[in-house]
Amino acid sequence: MEKEFNSCLLCPRMCGINRNKNELGYCRAGSKIKIGGYHLHRWEEPVLTGKNGSGTIFFSYCNLRCVYCQNYDISTKNKGDEITIRRFSDICLFLQSKGATNINLVTPTHYIPLIKKGLLLAKKRGLNIPIVYNTSAYENISSLQLLDGLIDIYLPDLKYFSNALGKYSQVENYFYYSTRAIEEMYRQVGKVAYNKDGTLRRGVLIRHLVLPGHMEDSKKIMEYLYNKYQNNVIVSLMNQYTPIRKLEYPNLNHKVSSREYNNLIDYAYDLGFRNCFVQDEESQNTSFIPSFKGDSLI
Repeated sequence: MEKEFNSCLLCPRMCGINRNKNELGYCRAGSKIKIGGYHLHRWEEPVLTGKNGSGTIFFSYCNLRCVYCQNYDISTKNKGDEITIRRFSDICLFLQSKGATNINLVTPTHYIPLIKKGLLLAKKRGLNIPIVYNTSAYENISSLQLLDGLIDIYLPDLKYFSNALGKYSQVENYFYYSTRAIEEMYRQVGKVAYNKDGTLRRGVLIRHLVLPGHMEDSKKIMEYLYNKYQNNVIVSLMNQYTPIRKLEYPNLNHKVSSREYNNLIDYAYDLGFRNCFVQDEESQNTSFIPSFKGDSLI
């Protein structure tokens, strides 16, 4: 039983519920790790994918409710299987044995105390590849500090500059919490550093999913990131937004246009970004959306 679960304050929702007594907060997660699957993921940024793929573990539940979520089956419908800390360490070692470039923890916030124990155990058993913390960035600094020294690469989103856009994720003050969380991530791991093969060994890679009709908000995010970090972090401008169901927000019911996206790329370049990944239009294809069918395929 994790003491942090007696009154859960792991994320900015600050629910204060007792997960050890099966009370459910906003994210709906319990006191055991639950995952939707794990596999070698070959469609991350090249510095994460490497030769064989990123060893990705998808955690069930989420502390956001993004209306456009592509992992809806596990984040909101809560599909998945409960596993022990020992099983989690087994999975990490299995992915490493299959040649994974890293261990990529997707939406891990609500399991931080359990993940910490699992990583420590896995490292004792021989885990030696980089650990990636893949998050919405809606985090509490105190929770991230529990992982200090265990995470090599932080992979946060920076979704919105304007608080008004938080409606898409049922969140308030997103920019406040996410930017402070990213500051803590940067404090822990510092400037980007690479392995000899060009894969990322350490650092912060910040993703921004470009949304249709919100180019000015995206530009403000780019301005903030460049003024704060210059090229000491990597930025990934994601063009993969794809409406997978009809939404109540008309502007979100179509893809980002080439004109919008290319204009944002030019804007980021003119600011001074050089450590920046971009995507082509093929990334908007629904075939890139992960499928969670209860199996874990390598």
